[in-house]
Amino acid sequence: MTGLGTLINCAAILAGGVLGLTVGRRMKVKHQIAIKGLLGVLVVYVGLSTTWSAINGTFGQVMKQLGIMLLALMLGNFTGRLLRLQAAMNRAGQYAKEKFTTPGSTEGSRFSEGFVTCTLLFCIGPMALLGSIQDGLSGNFKTLALKGAMDGLATMGFVPVFGWGAILAVVPVFAYQGTLTLLAKLAEPYLQNQMLVDSINAAGGILVFSTALIILELKKVELANYLPSLAFAPLLTWLLK
Repeated sequence: MTGLGTLINCAAILAGGVLGLTVGRRMKVKHQIAIKGLLGVLVVYVGLSTTWSAINGTFGQVMKQLGIMLLALMLGNFTGRLLRLQAAMNRAGQYAKEKFTTPGSTEGSRFSEGFVTCTLLFCIGPMALLGSIQDGLSGNFKTLALKGAMDGLATMGFVPVFGWGAILAVVPVFAYQGTLTLLAKLAEPYLQNQMLVDSINAAGGILVFSTALIILELKKVELANYLPSLAFAPLLTWLLK
């Protein structure tokens, strides 16, 4: 079912908001650490399994696909650095962080700040773009489901500070990811004949796997700079067919 990932993501945000309103307190540190570890393991599995399932054929074909994937990642990172994609996302994230740490004193400002803050946090990350594309092209909703788990936990923490504004961020999340998924679905017939979808999933799986390195605090990866890889992968596959 196309769009299932976005529906799961939005449902998780709503569930996290309700729990945040009813419980009204932050999760214990030991529980936060346990959940973060579990999410990290799940992200590793989803990322590597996505890449593994996208690479197939004879030994020569597999090596060619791996080479294309690595070249796409290199070109994508180079392009992302030129466009300063990570820097732009860092600025947006810093703005959201400042809004979270210094919420307004009035109810109206708290509501609007919560809406803007959570919209930025839930929409600007690489998993929103990557997951939506995967969902539209192949119906793979796992990335957005994992993102939903993270967004839901984040909403639990934001709601006691920002109130309903944090929960209503679900509306732009639904619109943004749903639109990306629909556009990817419309493009799928033009990609499927050239085996281009697999190349996108192969590179995308590595990006999802890299997210685990950040979650588990093992290595700082500038994921946003690698997003152009999702365009280079099918282009290279088509050129080298």
